Amino acid sequence: MQETRALILDRLADGPVSGPTLASELDISRAAVWNHVETLREAGFEIRDTDDGYTLAAVPEFGGAATAFELDADFEVEYHDELASTNATARDRASEGAENVVVVAERQTGGRGRLDRDWESPDGGVYASLVVRPDLPPAHAPVYTLAAAVAVADAARDAGVDAGIKWPNDVQVDGRKLAGILTEMEGEADRVSWLVVGIGANANVDPADLPRGTSIESEVGPVTRREFLASIVDRFAELTDDVESIVPAWRERAVTLGQQVRVETPRETIEGEAIDVEFPGTLLVETDDGVRRVTAGDCEHLRPRE
Repeated sequence: MQETRALILDRLADGPVSGPTLASELDISRAAVWNHVETLREAGFEIRDTDDGYTLAAVPEFGGAATAFELDADFEVEYHDELASTNATARDRASEGAENVVVVAERQTGGRGRLDRDWESPDGGVYASLVVRPDLPPAHAPVYTLAAAVAVADAARDAGVDAGIKWPNDVQVDGRKLAGILTEMEGEADRVSWLVVGIGANANVDPADLPRGTSIESEVGPVTRREFLASIVDRFAELTDDVESIVPAWRERAVTLGQQVRVETPRETIEGEAIDVEFPGTLLVETDDGVRRVTAGDCEHLRPRE
């Protein structure tokens, strides 16, 4: 959000403030204040005129400016009514040099998940991709996928949903998918140039549109999507500021550890008990032939945890 408008919203959120006071505090003209207020109104913010000045009465449920208003993390929000894929647009932004940008879409027409599977994007979901430029080697990039999964699980828990994480990137509730993460990367041998971390979360999605999944709305009722997305981005930023905190946080929210699993890798199928995850996201599976370390694969739980 444009900095002056963000400052105006912060002041209005504290109570009525007059145009002249805003002009003086922000060192702009009264006409500029009026123009900024009108732009915010056009974006869906309900700003009322009172005897004591402007006051913020309501914030849009979703949208770019509304999400930016909720954010504490230093990310720019780029909002679209419709995109083919937030990841595709985020990759374009990354190639243009963008950093710390969240690309958000109300609807996706060509979303995809891991292994190039189609990702359905029903109305009411949260579809976003974060562009970041971490200072780490490509081999460590998977930890950012774990961070996103933790961030989504924590946002869901804050909303009252008992969400857990299935290795490596599915957020679930009682075995039903709530959200997925798709991370894409460009880099050189020794460093990452950029990461795009895509998140698709079933926030206020009608259960009828989720034959094999679940949503926040179907579990506990609707959530305010701007707050839900801001919570994800803020938590992701907090985790990635301290990379060593990510794997322990993931372990605490994991539903895979302790399960009998079958993991399909590009070369083989591995079966056994998932016993741990190591940095940057390697799954340890206890098999009849000893412990196997799996860096990537499609994981299936073979029985519920006892």
